[in-house]
Amino acid sequence: MVLSGRRRRTLTVLGVCALAVSVITPAAIATADPSRLDPALRAVVAAGVPASYAEAVTGGRAERGVAGAAELGQPRPPNPNGRFRVASVTKTFVATVVLQLVGEGKLGLDDPVAQHLPGLLPYPEPITVRQLLGHTSGLPRDITHWTTPAEVDTLRFQRFSPEQLVRESTTGKPLLFAPGTSFSYSNTGYTVLGLLAEKLTGRPFAVELARRITVPLGLRDTEFPAQQPFLLRPAARGYEQLYPDKPPTDVTTYVMSRVWASGNLISSARDLNRFFAALFAGDLLPAPQLREMTTARPGALGPFGYGLGLMTVANPCGGPDWWGHGGDFAGFNTWSMHTRAADRQISAGMSMDLTAPPAARLAMLNQVLTAALCPGPVPRTAAPLTPPDLR
Repeated sequence: MVLSGRRRRTLTVLGVCALAVSVITPAAIATADPSRLDPALRAVVAAGVPASYAEAVTGGRAERGVAGAAELGQPRPPNPNGRFRVASVTKTFVATVVLQLVGEGKLGLDDPVAQHLPGLLPYPEPITVRQLLGHTSGLPRDITHWTTPAEVDTLRFQRFSPEQLVRESTTGKPLLFAPGTSFSYSNTGYTVLGLLAEKLTGRPFAVELARRITVPLGLRDTEFPAQQPFLLRPAARGYEQLYPDKPPTDVTTYVMSRVWASGNLISSARDLNRFFAALFAGDLLPAPQLREMTTARPGALGPFGYGLGLMTVANPCGGPDWWGHGGDFAGFNTWSMHTRAADRQISAGMSMDLTAPPAARLAMLNQVLTAALCPGPVPRTAAPLTPPDLR
């Protein structure tokens, strides 16, 4: 989700200043097995966001934790079983559907997109399905969503079609580089992939996602809403600090069509953990396609490598690498990371993103994720993970 660098810095500074005085005192509920997870979640809230929440799974045993307040001004803690906007974690779901179609012989990874969607992209250079999945297509990142902090609030009911998103982000804009020669994170590319899945199946993407993933896996909290703005049964309400000298703005209700197949999904920590466990177990993809998905470009996003719809990072504790995806959108910051064996998993979030203090982002990566994915303390010599920009 695109915001100019200057505006993004303004949002961050506003968030740090206002939340220093307005954040609710952290409050945690009991977990299945109180551990390092609870203090890690409290550290995220103490850094300046209203709430954090997580479900960690170790050897098949789930532990849930929360900190902060589900709603500003109310004492109620977050719901660890609640739903949230997972933003770019959507990309792994979309990539899984597309790779299923590859496994079924309906398209090839190296097919030019124009072969299936002629005229959609205004570029003569051939762009392949593989390049879209791995962000090596050279396509522009996205439409410009907001030019001022206030527009995060005032444009929340703006509606887009997927075709409009592609057209507005590419018309008159050159490719960033020759396809396949570099890496640049592109939400536009995943919008194209969603349209490709619709063209090949003859069904809306939301229907195809339900048929192939959410219904078979029993993901009752997961939906692809697009034009429907409401978030039912939220883990916590989402906030951003958008106006000087005012409390954070509730941005929970939002039309997500502006991010469609790049970040539209709603889910829960439980559902995300179940999805990734099934994915890595080979229940969703044939072995050749899973192998392609997990072949990653090192250092694509800072310390994170990127495969086909999957992020990976070296375990700071020295154990198995972590795999999954993160997501950023107004009011919701999400991480869902796992070992390939899925013997350690965590899906976690906090209820602020665009204006979240950098310390909160760092605590999410370096305290919450490590509390679940590392069997012991992180070595003092390990460099802290830096969060990539997944807007």
